[in-house]
Amino acid sequence: MISFRHFALRRGSRLLLSDIDLVIQGGWRLGVIGRNGCGKSSLFAALQGKLESDAGELEMSGKLRLASVAQETPALPDAAIDYVLGGDEELAAAIRDEAEAGERGDMEAMAKAHHRIEELNGYDGRARAGRLLHGLGFPPETHERAVQEFSGGWRGRLNLARALMCPSDLLLLDEPTNHLDLDAVLWLEEWLRRYQGTLLIISHDREFLDGVITHTLHLNDGKAKLYTGNYSAFERLRAEQLRQQQITHEREQAERAHLQSFIDRFKAKATKAKQAQSRMKRLEKLAGTEAVRAERPFSFQFPAPGRLPDSMLQLEDIVAGYALLPLPSGERAGVRGHGRGEDRAERASMDFSASPGPSPQSSPRRGEEAIVVLADVRFSIEAGERIGLLGPNGAGKSTLVKTLVGELEPFGGERKAHKDLKIGYFAQHTVESLRQGASPLDHLLDKAPGVATQVMRDFLGTWNFAGDRAFESVDGFSGGERARLALALIAWDKPNLLLLDEPTNHLDLDMREALADALADFDGALVLVSHDRHLLGMVCDSFWRVADGEVAPFDGDLDDYARWLKTRTAANKKAAKPVVAKVVEVSPEERRRQAAAQRDEEKAARQRVKKIETRTASIDAELAALEAQLADPATYNGPTSEMMRIGQRQAQLRGEKETLENEWLALVEQLEA
Repeated sequence: MISFRHFALRRGSRLLLSDIDLVIQGGWRLGVIGRNGCGKSSLFAALQGKLESDAGELEMSGKLRLASVAQETPALPDAAIDYVLGGDEELAAAIRDEAEAGERGDMEAMAKAHHRIEELNGYDGRARAGRLLHGLGFPPETHERAVQEFSGGWRGRLNLARALMCPSDLLLLDEPTNHLDLDAVLWLEEWLRRYQGTLLIISHDREFLDGVITHTLHLNDGKAKLYTGNYSAFERLRAEQLRQQQITHEREQAERAHLQSFIDRFKAKATKAKQAQSRMKRLEKLAGTEAVRAERPFSFQFPAPGRLPDSMLQLEDIVAGYALLPLPSGERAGVRGHGRGEDRAERASMDFSASPGPSPQSSPRRGEEAIVVLADVRFSIEAGERIGLLGPNGAGKSTLVKTLVGELEPFGGERKAHKDLKIGYFAQHTVESLRQGASPLDHLLDKAPGVATQVMRDFLGTWNFAGDRAFESVDGFSGGERARLALALIAWDKPNLLLLDEPTNHLDLDMREALADALADFDGALVLVSHDRHLLGMVCDSFWRVADGEVAPFDGDLDDYARWLKTRTAANKKAAKPVVAKVVEVSPEERRRQAAAQRDEEKAARQRVKKIETRTASIDAELAALEAQLADPATYNGPTSEMMRIGQRQAQLRGEKETLENEWLALVEQLEA
């Protein structure tokens, strides 16, 4: 479908990629990985025709329908659902044609447009757009809201939904999980696994990549190397290849030293001159395998807290939410307090709005209306605890964090904080709140005006803002650099409790690993909200679930939580369907017949469950065998067709397993009911 021949790509004076020979087959789900600045986004720009190659050729099928996520969203008055529906341009045009023909009274044109909409399955288009919005976290009451009323992060989700709505053969996604919550990430992961076209995706979320991709393209030092399998398979294969490369290099170096020693000893002796010449030729022919260059991992740490009280913070019988500010008639109510836009109260008022509200939040005054998000919350944080907050979109995770911070004053109950408590708080808007035009050193001077400049520069150097970087304006920083600076400013205060709300947005894989290591070594307590399952699994010892207005311990891991989300979604669908009951008198014979039929149905369901479990175990065994083949370096010395066969078989088995697991879950729910 896509082929690169001696392809080279340059941005300005910098050569990003050179001499790339690569073929991407239709139906692959390809993860494009590499360090920031290696050329991932530039490669996407070349595929979209926005950037010309510096050398070589890029060939794509002429009839290829391409979809990608727009980087900007204009402040449109269009409803969100109409904006998403517009992603299917052909369908949107047919709908416009039908409407315009109706206005003109042109029945023939209306019939033609109607027929075209039917061909495009367009009469369920609005429902499909609604499902995309719902999956990405937009509640039903926001679907008709104007695009211009949404904040930047939510407009990004609208652009993602619009790209998914577009019928495509090739889908390009650049960091699609940024600004998504965990449940939206899980939903997107499932959607992409069902995608029938070719997918190229850039992401720094390793768990997400593992769940989606079938192949990995690694960009490094201007080269591109293709691997079969997901990100974990890539890591294993690359580690083995680097190990073999280093072994070969060391063997060559030992042979070089031995040959050179012989040459130096005997080249002047007539009796050994011929042998010395032979060894000199052998020395010249050695391949010269490069040594593996150790990639210096980026690392930092949070300083040890000054004091670490045992009982740090307690919420007792807390009622938390937002107070609506009364406005003049005809205007929409605002909210006292501002947040990141994931809680029900925020959704009902300002979280989708582009303009921030005042802070901090206080209890509602007489005559004000309040929206309660969480009730009867009993939550305590002890020294050394590491808690991950889980919960669906809009359940109240950010409301809980803001209440812990003290940014939201509860409507009821009591917040008890130890006198030595020192909180380090990272919110989603923290990165955007950095002062324009100011340098990292300027931001640190704002916090500690009396501290020596050299002390501050030394500290910033540990966060990779060394030398002149400490004096550069943040205006030119990338999103990852801004996030790193925000974390550094938090670390400067030596907090004993870290409250982190989605800290990984904009961070690449290396930075996420560094953050995971730093949090694992942190001596204080931690409460974390994140869509990055790898980070949650690495640093959290326990999980609390925020759902249905309640906060309670979650007895399970992240896989259990993903299953809980699925069952919750299925239960909500069932609850959404109204059931009309009708009382009918049934004879004893009919009751016996119905009971027998029910037993037969249950027996068939149980037999099917056993068959599914047997087949799933067989699939797992075959997948393990295929992964073992991929882990064997000898596989890569064979024909390319064999690697392709393994990759295709993996994709087929994973798809079959997913279908079987969904059927198994439905059958088990049926039997339990």
